Amino acid sequence: MRQTMAPQGTVLFDLFGVIAQHQSSEMRTVLVSISGAPAPAFWDAYWRLRPPYDRGELTGPGYWREVGAALGTRFGAARIGALIDADVSSWSGVEGEMVALVEELAAAGRRLGLLSNIPPELATHYEAHHSWLRHFEVCGFSCRIGHAKPDPEAYVWCVRMLGGQPPDVLFVDDREENVDAARAVGLRGALFTGVADLRATLREHRLDAGGPGTGPTED
Repeated sequence: MRQTMAPQGTVLFDLFGVIAQHQSSEMRTVLVSISGAPAPAFWDAYWRLRPPYDRGELTGPGYWREVGAALGTRFGAARIGALIDADVSSWSGVEGEMVALVEELAAAGRRLGLLSNIPPELATHYEAHHSWLRHFEVCGFSCRIGHAKPDPEAYVWCVRMLGGQPPDVLFVDDREENVDAARAVGLRGALFTGVADLRATLREHRLDAGGPGTGPTED
């Protein structure tokens, strides 16, 4: 069946695991050390209680008080401050090759969006320290929009803010469940496995820096 090309589309990027790095093992150790809790119990509480924090329903101090309570302790203000700082630092690394790709796509006139599960303090940190965020027409930070992936409303919000239709958007994420959720509401989806493969995917969808911004459709 012959393929023709649809109108110009948008690349909607995940942040962590695509453009930014996941937590380093060094900083994970620091967080556990500050908490004073056994690592397995700490990480169970950290992730189990994270969704409301990512959705902006809790501030950093509120989140860490809940983590402390789950661990059977009470974190004081100084320890909470240290945990917030270490947590932000643990998520602050970025992939230079991916930042370069974002800048390349922006220079070529590509429409770019960002959708990230990110708590308030970390979102503020990225806005203050990473000027390349200016290349994204829409930044769907979960703590600001009240929805976190894989909630369908997170994708719907981004498409609405971008002013297009779901098939116009190619969503790139390193977690298969998030890509599947995007596809379920009509977006195109690509599982991120590395920069080279992503470049090939962007070429396939005519969303690279070298040609008109189009995506494949069948007729």
